[in-house]
Amino acid sequence: MQRVMIAGTGSGCGKTTVTCAILSALAHKNIKASAFKCGPDYIDPMFYREILHTPSRNLDSFFCGRDMLLELFDEGSKDSDISVIEGVMGFYDGDEGSAYRVSEITETPVILVLNCRGMKESIGAVMQGFLKYITPNRIAGFIFNNLPERLVPFAKELCDRFHTEYFGFLPAHKYILESRHLGLVTASEIEDIGEKTDALGKLAEEHILIEKIMGLKCDLLPAYRKYEFTSCGRGAVIAVSRDRAFCFLYEENIEVLKKLGCTVRFFSPLEDEHLPEADGLILCGGYPELYAEKLADNRTMLDDIRNAVLSGMPVIAECGGFMYLHEYLLTDDGKKIPLAGVIKGEVFSEKRLKRFGYITMKAHSDSLITTPGAEIKAHEFHYWESTDPGSSFTAVKPDGRSWECCHTTATMYAGFPHLYFPSDISVAERFVKACK
Repeated sequence: MQRVMIAGTGSGCGKTTVTCAILSALAHKNIKASAFKCGPDYIDPMFYREILHTPSRNLDSFFCGRDMLLELFDEGSKDSDISVIEGVMGFYDGDEGSAYRVSEITETPVILVLNCRGMKESIGAVMQGFLKYITPNRIAGFIFNNLPERLVPFAKELCDRFHTEYFGFLPAHKYILESRHLGLVTASEIEDIGEKTDALGKLAEEHILIEKIMGLKCDLLPAYRKYEFTSCGRGAVIAVSRDRAFCFLYEENIEVLKKLGCTVRFFSPLEDEHLPEADGLILCGGYPELYAEKLADNRTMLDDIRNAVLSGMPVIAECGGFMYLHEYLLTDDGKKIPLAGVIKGEVFSEKRLKRFGYITMKAHSDSLITTPGAEIKAHEFHYWESTDPGSSFTAVKPDGRSWECCHTTATMYAGFPHLYFPSDISVAERFVKACK
């Protein structure tokens, strides 16, 4: 299987831009590519999907054991000429969930993106540091971002000096992918996204050595034990929110539901008047705060969802979906925008990152998704808080910090933490069985 990881020296080095440029160049050449993102990021795969017009997936070694991660990678790479994995943060950052860890599990050669803005001789120091920090590693070479063309011979000389490969560069350009908080804005929010990614592809064709990337030596994907799914859905229909307000959705979660025998029906809390007929409901995360007034104006949808949840329809509501279930969203100017009213209380902006990163959650009682004392992995990333965040789980970060979170009943999971079904299929199975 031909594969490559585009990793970075740190967050903000331009690895998403370089990855999108390479994917666009591959599309221009009619080379069939599949794309993956290390870690729990929702947004970058939206850009890959915009370019490739096929679903993209995450590879997360915190959530998944070796076998499940390899299975997800293998399934997502079917019929591709090359699989492109984008790293997360800096190559070695993230401990158990690092890009370095994913490259080792999948035995994938790595090209590091190095942001050269404001540097010359220091470029070599960064290169040498990454090449020698942990050995052995799978770093095959470098792409130099924001490198003036006059310094290309210097970059090539550095690669020769450190016995690594030169895979090209990107000059400074105007095709910037805008950021929000610690990540990009979503692809659907950029009106000229097609033009930008097309232009990035042309830059890559001119300055990045695509054929050299295609020629990287790759061994067969390591052997793994395939997970045996048992259908327990018996035709259960799951309504899943998907629109501009609710767009943080893992493709893998949908695939797990389908493998368990479910039919998935997507709907828009923004645009649709009514909830579709369904046996269960997933309200995923996103940016409901950007569309709060329009969500509030859609009273028929709010009423349908409130009545469905209060009447016992099994529901998973994560982060933005959890916010949607509250009585009110409090705006910065003090206005209360009415929402579904299932969770008594209001959500409000903290103006800073409230929670960020991986957590392990321990359940205090029996619920829709767990048994008492069970531990499941999740992650949080939000600038909003609730007057009643819940206390059904204790969330613990890898550094030991902890807090109480989430509302659960026999038919509901609602909280800021995001769930990843491939991490623990039993969570999805319990949800699906409750939907029968």
